Amino acid sequence: MYRRATSGVRSASTRLSSSLTKIASTETASVSAPSAPLLLNQTNRSKSFSSALRSFRVCSASTRWSHGVSWGSPASLRAQSRNSAPVMEKFERKYATMASEHAFKDILTSLPKPGGGEYGNYYSLPALNDPRVDKLPFSVRILLESAIRNCDNYQVTKDDVEKILDWENTSTKQVEIAFKPARVILQDFTGVPVLVDLASMRDAVKNLGSDPSKINPLVPVDLVVDHSIQVDFARSEDAAQKNLELEFKRNKERFTFLKWGSTAFQNMLVVPPGSGIVHQVNLEYLGRVVFNSNGFLYPDSVVGTDSHTTMIDGLGVAGWGVGGIEAEAAMLGQPMSMVLPGVVGFKLDGKLKEGVTATDLVLTVTQILRKHGVVGKFVEFYGEGMSELSLADRATIANMSPEYGATMGFFPVDHVTLEYLKLTGRSDETVSMIESYLRANNMFVDYNEPQQERAYTSYLQLDLGHVEPCISGPKRPHDRVPLKDMKADWHACLDNPVGFKGFAVPKEKQEEVVKFSYNGQPAEIKHGSVVIAAITSCTNTSNPSVMIGAALVAKKASDLGLEVKPWVKTSLAPGSRVVEKYLDRSGLREYLTKQGFEIVGYGCTTCIGNSGNLDPEVASAIEGTDIIPAAVLSGNRNFEGRVHPQTRANYLASPPLVVAYALAGTVDIDFEKEPIGTGRDGKSVYLRDVWPSNEEVAQVVQYSVLPSMFKSSYETITEGNPLWNELSAPSSTLYSWDPNSTYIHEPPYFKNMTANPPGPRQVKDAYCLLNFGDSVTTDHISPAGNIQKTSPAAKFLMDRGVIPEDFNSYGSRRGNDEVMARGTFANIRIVNKLLKGEVGPKTVHIPTGEKLSVFDAASKYKTAEQDTIILAGAEYGSGSSRDWAAKGPLLLGVKAVIAKSFERIHRSNLAGMGIIPLCFKAGEDAETLGLTGHERYTVHLPTKVSDIRPGQDVTVTTDSGKSFVCTLRFDTEVELAYYDHGGILPYVIRSLSAK
Repeated sequence: MYRRATSGVRSASTRLSSSLTKIASTETASVSAPSAPLLLNQTNRSKSFSSALRSFRVCSASTRWSHGVSWGSPASLRAQSRNSAPVMEKFERKYATMASEHAFKDILTSLPKPGGGEYGNYYSLPALNDPRVDKLPFSVRILLESAIRNCDNYQVTKDDVEKILDWENTSTKQVEIAFKPARVILQDFTGVPVLVDLASMRDAVKNLGSDPSKINPLVPVDLVVDHSIQVDFARSEDAAQKNLELEFKRNKERFTFLKWGSTAFQNMLVVPPGSGIVHQVNLEYLGRVVFNSNGFLYPDSVVGTDSHTTMIDGLGVAGWGVGGIEAEAAMLGQPMSMVLPGVVGFKLDGKLKEGVTATDLVLTVTQILRKHGVVGKFVEFYGEGMSELSLADRATIANMSPEYGATMGFFPVDHVTLEYLKLTGRSDETVSMIESYLRANNMFVDYNEPQQERAYTSYLQLDLGHVEPCISGPKRPHDRVPLKDMKADWHACLDNPVGFKGFAVPKEKQEEVVKFSYNGQPAEIKHGSVVIAAITSCTNTSNPSVMIGAALVAKKASDLGLEVKPWVKTSLAPGSRVVEKYLDRSGLREYLTKQGFEIVGYGCTTCIGNSGNLDPEVASAIEGTDIIPAAVLSGNRNFEGRVHPQTRANYLASPPLVVAYALAGTVDIDFEKEPIGTGRDGKSVYLRDVWPSNEEVAQVVQYSVLPSMFKSSYETITEGNPLWNELSAPSSTLYSWDPNSTYIHEPPYFKNMTANPPGPRQVKDAYCLLNFGDSVTTDHISPAGNIQKTSPAAKFLMDRGVIPEDFNSYGSRRGNDEVMARGTFANIRIVNKLLKGEVGPKTVHIPTGEKLSVFDAASKYKTAEQDTIILAGAEYGSGSSRDWAAKGPLLLGVKAVIAKSFERIHRSNLAGMGIIPLCFKAGEDAETLGLTGHERYTVHLPTKVSDIRPGQDVTVTTDSGKSFVCTLRFDTEVELAYYDHGGILPYVIRSLSAK
């Protein structure tokens, strides 16, 4: 979505410079007489920002919220609201002024309550009397309302409003608009580095002679600690408690730092470990749908530092993932500069067949949308089939938006949404307010009424009755395999050349078997043997139908005498405490336990790579062989090297199928023709014998899932647990950095920072650090999982007295730049063409020809003051929205990345860190141009930022005489301003310090 904007970009630069400087103001200046904004024009893009300091707090009601929501917020949330009261009061005063001077004051309307009185005021879209509104997709109406509400003709202009109103015409022209999300959500893997940056920015502002408290969130920020839990213990009754205790032991420094941040920064809520997965907590608790902030109503919207923030789209809340760098800027009040997206209308008809799950549906939708091409677009679902999908089913589809490439997979609010809000404990009064507001503002879908046709960029249609059971893999989420074809597909993967669908196992070795002893009993592993079976991830554990379905499969299998092999690492990691409650009420949890699926914790585990070690006997059996064991998980990501270093084949499946594959013990099976085991009566048991009917599942769900479970789970969510409450955190504005900490370290980005921007950095005679093919993911660039004992990061930690058992994961160490720089490009499955077929985290140091770790080679280049670049293929940076995938290369000295194409968020992150993103021209890449990576590269960019244009052609020359033209992927003038300053965060610091 963040693409080249060819119109309106000058005004965008003007907005950005003025908005950032306005943050610093403590005055309540009138909107009618602000200081003149600084124009980032051709000759004056990098001057002081001090001329626009006094007009930030104007017109935006979106910055006046508390975290308290009317459906039973805990006392700690109310306390947080009081903590941020001084900031909120200023915005309340400003709103009174804004209401009389706002550009759209004439459409400010009161919303009556059904029984008398009124809910408050809102900006009425129908009151525009513009026929274009009725044809807008619902997702675009949210952008429109936000632009109207926040319009001050500085941060957001009337031109932005007109562009959105004229969406049918402007969406095809890559026009730029400003968008202010209602709130920001973080998880701890990405949240810790965000807080580290904010803490470091406070130091930098102080060093430039200004007030460090200017660095403070101006919109509500929720941070859910959910990514640190690892499956160290499984298949035991006390596994969850043991894993939680070990989580706190490993992460005490990080958690103490987060606890400091929750008090040091206003308007920030931290949800402690053990509470659930961020997206499920957002769906069940944090999502407002409509805000009522002291009598002012507006739609909820959110950006988050996790790509699966899109799960909230299933609730009718516009949300998507951004890089941590962009999130920090949004937190500090900066409007997001975005290209007005196209919207794909996806019509759903019919209903799912017997035995088909929401997971089967989302894998099918993912494949369809990947084929259609939806990168940078919204997808909006509609049609008769919507009534057949529960809210949880919708959230499952919305969750995997990153996997099908869309910015959002949006489900407008309808009666199903309202029923879900009631189910999850929102009060009747709140739900009534939400419905009244959305109906009044033409944002509600009532399928009992005639539907007005809406305009979409393109159209797709799916009959739900055509969806069939399937899984996805072995290396990518969108490589869907119908269940009936799985056995044939597996054998094809063994035969195929190494690639996304191939392992190149010679025919004579495909029947190889490794025998070993497990707890004194004979055991064996062969190609396709399941060694990890995990019911995990926000994608599925938020959906009662598939969770109950998995439990019923376990029960039926237990009743027939089937058992999962003891060497399969099974685990159950629910996304919220509610899951445990309804499994207990159903009486089915004991059967999951019998099959080894004990609860191991409440957070993001196997899907993110926190699968823990395999049993030593199993790991030893695999080590040193060419056996390809498998993992089956109910997650959304299965990139090679992500789930576990030893599971080269990884399949995404519904929770019931996870149990089925665990019972079968292999992915090399045709469930239609082959049994999953032998019952106690000696008869073969097939999948159909243990698979529950849709009616069975629905009956148990209806009995077991109750609103009281959600209320009791979330009433005390911020009170934490004894381990969290025992943590002692400092109370200070500035953070006291511990130079000996291996978890939290002051980053180097802002050291020796000057008041004036450095300007463009020339890339001359640069060496190629790495030469990649297609689909290099952020997991390849900056892995989140285990730290290998032979890696540069491991050496760094051991040199500081950290033993391997305490390495933790890369994700948990993201608060320490020294660890993360060493972990950049440390994925053991990475393929670098400079190594000519060798797989692993190494490269060739071109001047000497030495084969070194990527970090050591980069260090040699930096010591010699030699620039480096990266060559890459298509979809560079796909996968998680991981800001360290941009920060890490910057710390390694990478100045530019030249690729066939970039994933949306990663390109934005590169721009935000000041790394030059360049795209080969269509039909060209390193191979077609004859580039080997052994050349030296010079990027011919102008030396003055005022001479650079977004999306312009850039010539690259090499010392071998080759020359080629690339497209500069700084897509907006705003990103050029970041580049001039060395990145978005230095830009923010200079603007705040200019007061």
